[in-house]
This record gives sequence, structure tokens and C-alpha cells, in this order.
Amino acid sequence: MATPAPLVPATASDEGEITVSPSELRELRDELQRFMMEYRFGLQEVETKIGILREEFLLTHDYNPIEHVSSRVKSPDSLVEKVQRKGIDGDFASIRSSITDIAGIRITCSFTADVYRLFDLLTAQDDVRVLHVKDYIAQPKPNGYKSLHAILEVPVFLSTGRIEVPVEVQFRTIAMDFWASLEHKIYYKYATQVPDELLESLKDAADTAAELDARMERLHREIRAGSAWQIKGSSAGQAAPVAVREITGAAAPATGDSDAATRRRDDGGLQAV
Repeated sequence: MATPAPLVPATASDEGEITVSPSELRELRDELQRFMMEYRFGLQEVETKIGILREEFLLTHDYNPIEHVSSRVKSPDSLVEKVQRKGIDGDFASIRSSITDIAGIRITCSFTADVYRLFDLLTAQDDVRVLHVKDYIAQPKPNGYKSLHAILEVPVFLSTGRIEVPVEVQFRTIAMDFWASLEHKIYYKYATQVPDELLESLKDAADTAAELDARMERLHREIRAGSAWQIKGSSAGQAAPVAVREITGAAAPATGDSDAATRRRDDGGLQAV
């Protein structure tokens, strides 16, 4: 089998020209399409899993923790830029092993407890393998950024057989998502050279967003507890229906499995095993 053409060709000098024949160009195009296809299919697998959970919550519970979902596969230009910025070899094997966020999905939840609830539900599935977790909710970045990042590996079945595809999944609340969107726009406007006073304001805004998350979650719990008490009081001796049971306190996946790369902490965060 012929060696696949590299995505980023090497040059003899900074000013040298690269000569590529039409056949080499077609070969690179076809190889890139096959490479990106795997990540597109992996993303569809995760989207299906999230869609099933979302529909189940809508049909069987009175509360849906998923506010909205967005996804993307990196464009070839973005992928090439990251390969060059990180100094990764331009062949597809090196890119596959070094870059794990080619396919990405963001799940925006109502409350922080929902973030961990959905992480648990998704990673408890036996065909999902947790490769890496960064819990920026339990330990925010210095600038105030909060989110739960997980690299999950899912199987994709092609005509040539089964392959494992990494997909980055980000979980965050509405408040976290609003802050992150604003921060991204500010950094883009200032080409990452943000004035110190704006950075301080962003950090203050992140603290305010975190306080809002906590207050709204307390209100949510009080409302649900009140509803459950009313139903229980009017139906003495009968169990409360599923619609009013607490659904945000699920246990984490068992850590005895060698594929389980995370465990729950008492503070609600995640810690790598």
C-alpha cells in the first residue's frame, strides 16, 4: 500500500516553492476526506447518544437538563494551522495521535449538577471510553473560565471494520456558556492582547456568573422540593411519581473498570484516576 501523502508538506527552505502534481493533489484530497470522515461519523455517534438522552428526559420527566447542543468538525485550514502551531508532523498518523479535538460537541445545561449528571449518563455507556478529563468547574482557569472537558472514544463501524474515534465533549451551564462566548469575542477583537482592565472585568463577570449559577440552582431545588412535598402531602402512602423525583444526584460510573478514567469527588467535581 502506498504511503499516504502528508497533510502539511515539508519545504526545503522558507522561500522555496512546493511543486505538487495533479495526481498527488487528488491523492491528498481523497486521503483528507477519508480522514475527516471518521471524525464526522464519531461525532454523529455522540450526537445520537445525547439526542436519545434528551428525548427520554422530554418524554419521561418534567425537567430536561439539556438546554442546547452544538457540534463541529475542524475545517482543514484550522487543522493545518494547529498542526503547524504545535509542531506536529504532517502525516495523518501523527495528527491522529496528537490532536484529539478534531471532532467536538458542546452541551449546555441548565445547572452545574446537570453537567455532572449528563457526564455520568454518557460515560456509563459500555461503548464509551474516557480518555481524558479536565474539570474547569471544580478548578476554574485563572481568568475565570469554567467548563467540564472530556475526550471520549466511541466506536465507528465502517465497511472495513471497527475503528475508535476520539471526540471532545464540553459540558457547561448557560451562565458559563454566555461568559465564554463573550470572552472569546473580546480576545478576537483585541487579537489576544486584551487590556488589563478588561481582563479584571472579565474575571469579575466570571465570579458573578458563578454566583448566579449557584443561586438559580438553589431556587431550582427549592421549587422541586416544594412540588414533591405538595404531591406527597396530597397522596399519603403513595410514592411520588418519577416526574418529581430528584434526577441530579446519580452515582458515577464504577471505577473498577480499567476503562473508567474518572471518579466523582465529594464537591461534585471530577478527578482523574
